[in-house]
Amino acid sequence: MDHIARTPQQLSLVLKSLRQLRKEAQGEVASGVGLRQKTVSLIEADASRASVGTLFRMLSALDVELVLRDKRKSGAKPDVEW
Repeated sequence: MDHIARTPQQLSLVLKSLRQLRKEAQGEVASGVGLRQKTVSLIEADASRASVGTLFRMLSALDVELVLRDKRKSGAKPDVEW
């Protein structure tokens, strides 16, 4: 299933939901890719504070990938937030 995140807040919610769906604790996700539990907690609270590298480590721990697509071709409404 695809999850669309257009803001850091949405990304935080998606990442937390994916972790919870897999029934994994923050510490389990963190240890799999060399992060601290507190870092996972911070990302789930506010992804805008994480570096791109840290976000990719968390994506790897959750076994998900980042897909970029042209919003103009998908019919999505323009975002005014970004």
